[in-house]
Amino acid sequence: MKKNLYPLFLLVLLASCTSQKNLKDFIKTTSGRYLFNENEVIEIFFKEQILHAKWRGNEHIKLLKVNDSSFYMKELNEKIVFVNEPEMHIELATKTEHEGIIYHFRKMTTGEKTPNEYFKANEFDKALTAFKVIKEKDSLSPVITERSINSLGYTFIGKGDYDSALEVFKINVVLYPNSSNVFNSLGEAHFLKKDTATAIVNFKKSLAINPENRSSKRFLKKITKE
Repeated sequence: MKKNLYPLFLLVLLASCTSQKNLKDFIKTTSGRYLFNENEVIEIFFKEQILHAKWRGNEHIKLLKVNDSSFYMKELNEKIVFVNEPEMHIELATKTEHEGIIYHFRKMTTGEKTPNEYFKANEFDKALTAFKVIKEKDSLSPVITERSINSLGYTFIGKGDYDSALEVFKINVVLYPNSSNVFNSLGEAHFLKKDTATAIVNFKKSLAINPENRSSKRFLKKITKE
């Protein structure tokens, strides 16, 4: 236990001996949003020259300054380092638990958003473009799984926002054109919007891929009865 706490003790000790205020140039170059992962952001800002962060719903995380470029973030249990070459980014200080991996969070450009932020802004074309970029870089990224995107669509359905659900399912069809399930979901969104003709088209596409899709069969039977 003492061994694990010792590095943290040193960081806190160093921080207590260091002025927590930062220089204007440093504030100017580091303030902004950093891509923590493909769909999540850490925002860096300053209050009275002291560095703070917004992350995962916490709007006012105060970081302990270790030196002019390094800060300890308790919520991550990591020392983050601001590096300005070749472009400004954040790195996590190396430690045994990282197993040799260098964690790098690039600074986002002005106006850049994550896919989920594009969704919230109803910028669905840009969300699709962002998802395609992620898929090209890492086809196994948890951000772009068929299930996670479908789940987001049903979240909109649960809120009664069928228009947004429809746009989300359209994106999933583009990303996963060989999935019976995504066409079934798209058909369901059209059905809820009372566009039965387009719903039928998508339910039939779903069944063409998987003739045993019970949900598509059930919806087609319901539409036929009506």
